[in-house]
Amino acid sequence: MRFNLIGPFEIVTDDGRTYQPGTPKVCQTLALLLTRPGEVVTAESLIRELWGENPPRSAVTTLQTYVYHARRMFTQEELAPAGRCLIVTGPSGYVMRVEDSEVDVRIFERLVTRARYELAEEEPQRALRTIGQALDLWRGPALSNFPAGDVLAGHIVHLEELRIRAFETRIEAQEALGRHRESIPELRKLINDYPLNEWFHSRLIGALGAAGRRAEALQAYQKVRRLLAEELGLEPSPELKRLHRGLLSPTRGGDRVAVSAAV
Repeated sequence: MRFNLIGPFEIVTDDGRTYQPGTPKVCQTLALLLTRPGEVVTAESLIRELWGENPPRSAVTTLQTYVYHARRMFTQEELAPAGRCLIVTGPSGYVMRVEDSEVDVRIFERLVTRARYELAEEEPQRALRTIGQALDLWRGPALSNFPAGDVLAGHIVHLEELRIRAFETRIEAQEALGRHRESIPELRKLINDYPLNEWFHSRLIGALGAAGRRAEALQAYQKVRRLLAEELGLEPSPELKRLHRGLLSPTRGGDRVAVSAAV
């Protein structure tokens, strides 16, 4: 089986069928359990996810009903092999009995960690392949087909931060391979998606400088300088300022200095 949370929540069966549960509360219950496969998720956490700080008096009973509907869904829709019990009731909550390899979030986390290790071990080609596999898992915003509560919202924020880390890893791997030109289109898109991320801006400036496009690099610096001033009332970071000085000073190596400052 495969449980996909990165995008619309869906369940992929052993025979390749894709199923999307139609009840939002059941989706929330399953999704929260799947963020910690094999571990107990307390009833208190599930209730907070489902109803926030103002649960109904019947919250415990209603939660049990959602778990019952989830179990029945697995059986009636033949989503799990016969005899496999996926949701186990414990003294303080519930456990989703699935392997990490059956949850796309866990696969994504493992691939990002592996790619960072490969990059640290100076194997950028392997890191590039691994991080590509990780980013290919994204089918859209996480859990986008139902409203998430406070607990799941925290997990979604964590996932988005990890996705940014994955993009950074891919850019770093490309730089290590000398593929500065190849990074430019992706960096422009990342800056559009994350306009206040100074790291992406610095990498774009460095990549443009490495590609011999110093005028564009200077324009990119002026753009981020204006953006930071208008949106946050901030000056560019010391790293961005070093890049700018390197681009303006041919005696300091010009483009070469700009690139080394970004790395």
